[in-house]
Amino acid sequence: MPKMKTHSATKKRFKITGSGKVSFKKSGRGHLLSSKNSKRLRTLMKKGILPTGVEAHVKKMLPYA
Repeated sequence: MPKMKTHSATKKRFKITGSGKVSFKKSGRGHLLSSKNSKRLRTLMKKGILPTGVEAHVKKMLPYA
């Protein structure tokens, strides 16, 4: 049986934390930042954690997780 390949797009966007949760970078920090208030930008800086329902789907695409 051949090895299962890692999904390249998933590999670039998600990371498995030490406790096994899936973290991701929040969107909205690329451009047009002057119109967004500082509180909103601070919350966008933080890493997001996926909900458990979606987490299983992402982990399936990352066989090393």
